[in-house]
Amino acid sequence: METISTKLYTVKGKEAGSVSLPSDIWNLPWNADLVHQVVTGMQSNARATTANAKGRGEVSGGGKKPWRQKGTGRARHGSTRSPIWIGGGTTHGPLADKNYDKKINKKMRAKALFVALSAKLRDNQVLFVDSLGLDAIKTKDAQNALNGLATISGFETLNTKKHNNIFVIVPGKTETISKSFRNIAHATLEDVRNINPVDIMNYRYIVVANPEDVNISLASKMNKTPNVSKAKAPKAPAKKVAAKKVTKKAK
Repeated sequence: METISTKLYTVKGKEAGSVSLPSDIWNLPWNADLVHQVVTGMQSNARATTANAKGRGEVSGGGKKPWRQKGTGRARHGSTRSPIWIGGGTTHGPLADKNYDKKINKKMRAKALFVALSAKLRDNQVLFVDSLGLDAIKTKDAQNALNGLATISGFETLNTKKHNNIFVIVPGKTETISKSFRNIAHATLEDVRNINPVDIMNYRYIVVANPEDVNISLASKMNKTPNVSKAKAPKAPAKKVAAKKVTKKAK
């Protein structure tokens, strides 16, 4: 497997060596069509069908004809539930039964994720950290870690308090890490198993903690689990039942 090498840092902003990254995850060419198809599909799947307009058969009132058909000098009407009346039904309005779901193949979604990560790495917006080093639930410790990472050259604006500025990827979320980052508004923490192309494209900087474990989990997204079917056991041959001889009793 071809690999690329990049710098590894500590939470204090100092170099801790280098890390090897698989090229088929972190060095893919940009594919705008694939990323657009997957991202728009995921956004469409997350769309809530809450908009629902009532038609003339669903609004209340209008059971009686407003006035007689002829002789009043006014236009004829049969019901106040008509769309041309105030409070009447809506014509061609949105309905809650509309389906916005789009099918996204698992390999397409994984490939789009790798393409997005590769683009972020080329733009120098990915930072690899050996460990977050949080031993207790303290927001101050998490903030100090981000302050240390902001001292690295090229990442001076990492800890800027802007919406969707930092996306922290960890191999596994623990209560200590989750609650330490919970009150930092401009940073989001997520397990590597749950990341998707929408998250990567929405955030400016990506911080990867424990990159070796993260790469193992990312590589498993493209591995297809074989469908092992249980072999049916051969049926045992039916036992031949010996026919009983029927003897007639002498009268």
